[in-house]
Amino acid sequence: MFGTSSMLGWSIWCARGERAVEGFCNENTRTFPAGVACGIDLDDDAAVARLFAERAPRWIVHCAGVCDVEACETSPDFAHEVNVEGTRHLLARAPASARIVYVSSDHVFGGDAGPYDETSPTAPISVYGRTRVAAEQLVLARANTLVIRSGLWIGPSANGRVGHLDWLRARHRRNLPMTVVADEVRSAVWAEDAARRVWDLTLSDVTGIRHITATRADARPAIAAYVNARFAIGATFAVEPRHARAAPHIGNVELATRFADALATPLAAVTES
Repeated sequence: MFGTSSMLGWSIWCARGERAVEGFCNENTRTFPAGVACGIDLDDDAAVARLFAERAPRWIVHCAGVCDVEACETSPDFAHEVNVEGTRHLLARAPASARIVYVSSDHVFGGDAGPYDETSPTAPISVYGRTRVAAEQLVLARANTLVIRSGLWIGPSANGRVGHLDWLRARHRRNLPMTVVADEVRSAVWAEDAARRVWDLTLSDVTGIRHITATRADARPAIAAYVNARFAIGATFAVEPRHARAAPHIGNVELATRFADALATPLAAVTES
């Protein structure tokens, strides 16, 4: 499993249970998450080649990448190298028999035309979103692969600073200002629920694209207010429209699905649970 120190990767790593899983994170990670012994940069093709010369996994969960939208806008070449070329190296070096599951994002859509299902045309509005689309295309060109798109996951992070919950906690603890985008609507689910769904999909024979959906979508201020109250954080935050932000922000990107099996059942929305 790659990307264990990312917001999504950490939740998936913690939900592995008794499964025999080897976890990896970026080599520059200051403190490796519990149980993770190795670091690797997927954009280092030689390192990826050495890794798979020693290992022959049955399946690979790929959560690694640069997910900071503003950082991707500032350094588009770096974002492409990590998110796209890193994925290309993984695909080229992994055993042909390995099943590869790529955990993508709702940022492949721009917003305001949702709900979006698996057949909806991608329309990213940011560098980050475009790198996600490019990586998805690489993954889907390979046999026995699955792209999982998800919205906003609410849960703890590996370093206690990233993700919506820990961001609120950390900023409040340090008495730093917080601004939430008013017109960004997401399918927000509990990270633990979403991580279990990722494992269920990974161990299934489903290929192609699957969305992790929620029972409803909510605007970011409503999500922030709910999380703030539920965890008694005590934070206060400003609200402003996305056009006022320096980096591009998605609009209404509610995720839907065209499937009706058990692995497509909507997860409880954060604000409804």
